[in-house]
Amino acid sequence: MKIYVCSPLKAYNYNTSYSNIEKAKNYCRFVAMETGNTPIAPHIYCTEFLKDDIPEERTLGMNMGLELLETCREVWVFGDHISDGMAKEIELAFKKRIPVKFFTEDCKRRNEDEPKTNKKTEN
Repeated sequence: MKIYVCSPLKAYNYNTSYSNIEKAKNYCRFVAMETGNTPIAPHIYCTEFLKDDIPEERTLGMNMGLELLETCREVWVFGDHISDGMAKEIELAFKKRIPVKFFTEDCKRRNEDEPKTNKKTEN
């Protein structure tokens, strides 16, 4: 089963952006190793050939991600904050009736299936 990994990408500096990619890789490892499911994380893949700091390329990457999301059976949201990009992904999942599950940064399932805070960060 394909699981869409939803976590922040955009940051205001290279180090934070790199850290977000590394966290996403860890979330993918969690999905793969703990559940045997296939993680889908376009923000890892698309940043290999698109530049997130160029608005047109960021939009293209976001659209590619949303297209991939529609092929997944579930969306797993990681972290305490929902960025603007993540909010778009969650909104599409709800619209398409794709189940959404919420996890902490350390991959612990949230009982309430909603983010810890509503504080938004930039995606």
